[in-house]
Amino acid sequence: MASKKSDKNWIAGAIKRPGAFTAKAKKAGKSVAGMAAAVTKNPKKYSSLTVKQANLAKTLRKINRKK
Repeated sequence: MASKKSDKNWIAGAIKRPGAFTAKAKKAGKSVAGMAAAVTKNPKKYSSLTVKQANLAKTLRKINRKK
């Protein structure tokens, strides 16, 4: 079983540009969750980087809820 410390290391490694998705959401006039939902509904409208960021935002939100 992995320790708590190694569990958190993947999160730090996954976040390459901290705040970038939040900035995109604010620029679009949406919350982070709202932007993630919009990107997930229509991924062809957005760049692959934005789609990956939206998926990560949804994953991190799920992790935070479990705590």
